[in-house]
Amino acid sequence: MADLPLQVRDLVRTFPGGAGLHGIDLDVAPGSVHALVGLNGAGKTTLMKAVLGMLRPTSGTVRVFGADAAAARWDAVGHVVAGAATYAELTLRSNLLAAARWHGLAGARAGDAVDRLLDELDLARYARVRTSRLSDGNRQRLALAGALVHDPALVVLDEPTNTLDPSGVVLLRETLLRRVAVGAAVLVSSHHLDEVARIADRITVINRGRVVGALDPRGLDIEREFFAIVHDDDQRASR
Repeated sequence: MADLPLQVRDLVRTFPGGAGLHGIDLDVAPGSVHALVGLNGAGKTTLMKAVLGMLRPTSGTVRVFGADAAAARWDAVGHVVAGAATYAELTLRSNLLAAARWHGLAGARAGDAVDRLLDELDLARYARVRTSRLSDGNRQRLALAGALVHDPALVVLDEPTNTLDPSGVVLLRETLLRRVAVGAAVLVSSHHLDEVARIADRITVINRGRVVGALDPRGLDIEREFFAIVHDDDQRASR
C-alpha cells in the first residue's frame, strides 16, 4: 500500500486545551473520492493542513505517493485549503497563468492548460477581469482552477463548494469526476452531505479530532446516520 496517493497513520496534532487530531488513519486510493464530513471544529481543516505540510504533526506519519511528506512529489498535488489564495491586482487569466507556471508548466503548455480550465469551470468570460472585482464564488472557481491546472494526481479540497452557486457546484462535481475517471485521487471535506454522496466512494466521519465512523454514499438517509454517529460519540465522551 506504500504507493497510495495519500496514506495517514496515527496522526496526532495537539493544541492547548485538548483540541486537535487524535490518532487519525486515512487512505486515499487512485481513481477515487474520499470525503471527510464533520461539524464545525471537528478537525477537518486541521487534518488537511497537516496532510499538506501546513501544520507539523505532533506524531504519526503522512505519506504522499509512498514518500514521507518532507520528500513528497508536491508537483503532483493540487489543493485549496483555508480560502481562495489569489492575487487581487491581477486579472483572472493572469492569476491562473501564474498558478500554471508555479506548478511547472511553461510556454504554450501553460497557456493551453489555462484555456482548458477557463472553459471547464466557465470562467472564460471573466478572463480579463481583475480578481478584486470578482464575486466570492468566481474567486473560488479561480482557486479551484489553479489547483487543477496542472492535472494533479492528488487533489485536496477543504469545503470547496461553500461560496459556489448551484452551477458552480455542478461544474466542480463534473470536473472532479472526469479526473477521477483517469486515475486521480481526491480528498474533499464538506458540510453538504447530499453533495459529497453524489461523488464520494468513501465518506469518513470526523468528530472531536478522531475518526468516529463511516457513511455509505448510497445510503437512504445519510444525514440521519451522520448525526446519529456524532451524537453517539458525544455521548460516550461525556460519560
